[in-house]
Amino acid sequence: MTVIDELLAHNAHYVTTHGHRELPTAPALHLAVLTCMDSRLDLFGALGLDLGEVHLVRNAGGLASEDAVRSLLLSQRLLGTRAVMVIHHTRCGLESFDEETLLDEITDSLGERPPFRLGAYRDVDEDVRRTVETLRRSAFVDDQEIRGFVFDVDDGSLREVAVA
Repeated sequence: MTVIDELLAHNAHYVTTHGHRELPTAPALHLAVLTCMDSRLDLFGALGLDLGEVHLVRNAGGLASEDAVRSLLLSQRLLGTRAVMVIHHTRCGLESFDEETLLDEITDSLGERPPFRLGAYRDVDEDVRRTVETLRRSAFVDDQEIRGFVFDVDDGSLREVAVA
């Protein structure tokens, strides 16, 4: 049995306990969270969230990429979110490599250089500030409340990062 088969079996059990709930498409808390894809981030548990309350936009590093901005634009314009939390985290894989070196390795291996930034960084607080500022400067994201945080993957705590 493959891991996907195991997950399908878990889903079959989940359906029996989930019950039928027709939640509205718009998130109840009018909040979108831009965060990392890291599997150690249980934001529903850490923030006390339930289904239907927030939009989670996830990518490697929680970057304010073109697609993340697209998702936030749609979240705000079509589904009524008003606030954005940027949540990066400790011990992120993006802290562990040099961007140019990895881009060169990828280019050598695949014969083509990726047309996008990988997002390597050294200082998580500075990366949160950069992401918040990118969103605030975007013409496509309403900046009435955008705040940045660092999630500690070891103890589950959330710390706000001061952004000017």
